[in-house]
Order: sequence, then C-alpha cells, then structure tokens
Amino acid sequence: MDTPMPKTADTALPDPSRWKALAFIALAQLMVVLDATIVNIALPSAQTDLGISDGNKQWVITAYALAFGGLLLFGGRIADLWGRKRTFVVGLIGFALASALGGAAQNEAMMFGSRALQGVFGALLAPAALSLLAVMFTDAKERAKAFGIYGAIAGGGGAVGLILGGFLTEYLNWRWTFFVNIPFAVVAAAGAYFVIREPSGARNRAPLDIPGVVLSTLGLVALVYGFTRAESAGWSDTLTVSMFVAAAVLLLAFVVTEARVKSPLLPLRVLTERNRGGVYLSLGLAIIAMFGLFLFLTYYLQVVKGYSPVKTGFAFMPMIVGMITGSTQIGTRLMTRVPPRLLMGPGFLVAAVGMLLLTQLDLNTSYAAVILPGMLLLGLGMGTAFMPAMSLATHGIEPRDAGVASAMVNTSQQVGGAIGTALLNTIAASATTAYVADHAARATDPRLLELQAMVSGFAAAIWWAVGILVAAAVIAIALINTGRPGTGTGGTDSASDAGAEEEFRIPVVAH
Repeated sequence: MDTPMPKTADTALPDPSRWKALAFIALAQLMVVLDATIVNIALPSAQTDLGISDGNKQWVITAYALAFGGLLLFGGRIADLWGRKRTFVVGLIGFALASALGGAAQNEAMMFGSRALQGVFGALLAPAALSLLAVMFTDAKERAKAFGIYGAIAGGGGAVGLILGGFLTEYLNWRWTFFVNIPFAVVAAAGAYFVIREPSGARNRAPLDIPGVVLSTLGLVALVYGFTRAESAGWSDTLTVSMFVAAAVLLLAFVVTEARVKSPLLPLRVLTERNRGGVYLSLGLAIIAMFGLFLFLTYYLQVVKGYSPVKTGFAFMPMIVGMITGSTQIGTRLMTRVPPRLLMGPGFLVAAVGMLLLTQLDLNTSYAAVILPGMLLLGLGMGTAFMPAMSLATHGIEPRDAGVASAMVNTSQQVGGAIGTALLNTIAASATTAYVADHAARATDPRLLELQAMVSGFAAAIWWAVGILVAAAVIAIALINTGRPGTGTGGTDSASDAGAEEEFRIPVVAH
C-alpha cells in the first residue's frame, strides 16, 4: 500500500468554505464601519436624553476613536498570537455586549464607557477580519474578488451608516443605533465559529512585546486625541500641542524599540517594504479627504437644504453605488490584469474630480446637477482604489505578520479619519469666520449671512480635500511598483515579492 504524499504549500487545496467565511467576515466589517457614522446621526437625541453637556458630547465619538485607534496594533498582534478565528469571535462577542451597554445607557458615564469598550473590541475584530482574508485567499483571481467585496464595505459602509442611523433615529430612537449591532455580531460570530478554518502554521507565538504595546498605544492615543482636541480647542491650545509632542516622542521611541527587540510588536519589515508603505500612506491621505466630506455634506444637506435624517442618508446613495461599482466591477476585474498603482492612482484622481465638483456648493446648489455626480465620481474612484489597496497591504506578507499588517491598514484609516475631521473642520471654521468678517457690514439678514459663511467654509475645506486626494494619487503611483498579481514583474522589489508570495501560499488545514 502506497503512503499518501503529504500536502505541501504548492499542492494544498484551498479551504472549501472560504466563500462562506467571507460572508461572515464582511458582515462583521460592515458592523464596525457602520458604527463609525451611525452614532453621529443619533448623537443630538442621545445628548438630550442622557443630559450630556455640549462640552462633553464629543466624548461619545472620542472615547471610541481613542480606544480603537490606540489599540489596533495590539489587536493585530493578539490575532497573530491567539489565532485570527478566536480573536475574531471574541471581538464580535465583546462588541455586541458593549453595544448592548450603550443602548441601555442611563447616564453619560455609561455611554462613554460603552463607547470605549466598543473601541477595545473593535481593535481586536478589525485586524483579525482583514488578516483572515489575507491567509484564506491566496489565489490571485479569488483574492481580487474577496478584497473587492471587502473594499466596497470598508469604503461604503460609513455612508450606509448614515442611512441606517437616519432610519433608526427618526422611526425608533437613538438606542437602536447601538442595539442594531447585536444581531450583526451574533450572526457573524456563530457563522465564523462553524465555518472559518484558519490555515495551520500561521500563528506568531513569539513573546508579546510589552514595551512596544505600551509605547504604540500611548503614542496613537496621544496622536488621535491631539487631532480631536484641535478641532474643538484650536491648534495652539497648550494641551493640543502637548499631545502632539508626546505622540512624536512616544512613536519615535516605539520605532527605536521595534528595531532592537527580538520579537517586535510591529516588525519594521512590514513598514519598510515600499509597496505596503505606499498603501498605508496613500490610503491614510484618502481617508483624511473622505471623512471630512462626510461631515460637511451631512451638515450642508440638513442645515442648509433642510433634509431630514433619512433623506440625508439616502442622499449619500450615489456614493455607495459608486463605491460598490468601483470595487467589485472595476477593481476586481482589472486587478489581475494591471499593476495596482494603475488602479489606485487613477482611482484617487477620479475621486478628486468628484470632490472638485463639490467645491461649487452654494445655498442654491442643485442636488441632481452637482452633488449627485460629485458623489458618484467620488465613490467610483475610492472604490476602484480601495480594493487593490486592501489587498496589497497584506499581499506577500509572511503569515505570522498578517495580523499586524492588517492592523496597520486600520490604523492608517483611523488616524486619517481623526486628522481629516480635525484638519478640514479647522480650515472650514477659519474660512467661515473670514467670510463673516468680510461681509458683515453689508449683510441685511444675519441668518442668511450665517448660512452663506458656513457653505463658503465647506467649499474652502473641500478644495484642500481635492489637493489631498491628488497627493494620495501621486504617492500611490510613485511608491507602489509591484506588478499585477502572479506576474512577478513590475519593479525593483519584484524578486522579493515573488519570494514572499511563495511563502504566503501555506497549507489550508483545519485546526
């Protein structure tokens, strides 16, 4: 009787349940992305019910952002250490419990605590989800489809949150913007437990880098809080400046530490590979532009145009349609045919053209003539760019680094979101103040002047967003030099990419 040959990296069959697993991973990702915007629409109602002061209301957003942004690298490393499936399920269960606490909140302390807990478990869940895709889908064409779906959700989920948040707030109450997470989490956790089969040999069982955890967490928290505080207190505020100085010192100390310790939290090889570095940088810039726009358009449609929360949510539909089309139809179909930079660079430029249309906003701007095509182009460009960016960020990575590489994607998005909201808000506020100063003497209607100044501020900030998207396109084209998947061509790093790709193809065996 012949002894069967063991399966090698080259002969291992892909996991037959990987597409079912993708459905549950995508559901979990949708829940996390929804949560970033769904609470924004519910915030005024929650503030009134719970007696939260105007000075403290920002903590409903900030508590989540600090915990999520600060712990992402730690969450990615935990996924590599514990196993991605286990981390994924724990993150989902914890997120559901934290959401239940938020929905049942009776005072501001309960609300802030629940939001911080959501951030903690989100920091476990988000990198585990992306790294599961990275280690389960290794075939170039299948990887393109899987990341197309994931990219569409990552990009468009925030806009979906505005629609769902509007519905829940208008027809039920603000508490349901928290409770809605529970069925998402339960279904995703149950599906993941029974369906996901994590590849064997993909864990990184090296000892946890405690100094790296402390320095990265404190550094990222200081950075995110610095930008968040700058939005409300100004860039010259003493605490704002102190936070930026502390962040710079802590993150520099983190880099020095990671270069010296035996088992670093974030191996510098993850960052120094030019393609991944280009993805993290260009994606972070694109998110800066996009998050600021979400905020401005929401205010414009509700305050200037008088849209209801539900109507405002539906007004974002062209962006969602554009993102889904760009990610699943353009990005997925072309990813195996052209180098990633030829999708990311043009994608960001198309988004910049959409953003350019939105600089024309005034009090009487037509939704159909300006806003709709602007959002459609923005979504189309972002969707086309996001898909290869998500895939390339973990492409060719050693399996033991998949969690922390995935965490870096989320970190660039989270920090980009905090920077975008603070930076573009500050630019808008300055332009609004300048407009009032220039036109106050001739104004006959104070309310009209206020609205005109607000829209002028939005338009000025959107001009900056156009420039940021152009910069993202330039960085993507200049730094990302890998060829299309499977060719082993495309730049000076092609040989190392090919070697990494070979190492990436690991046996798929159920634990």
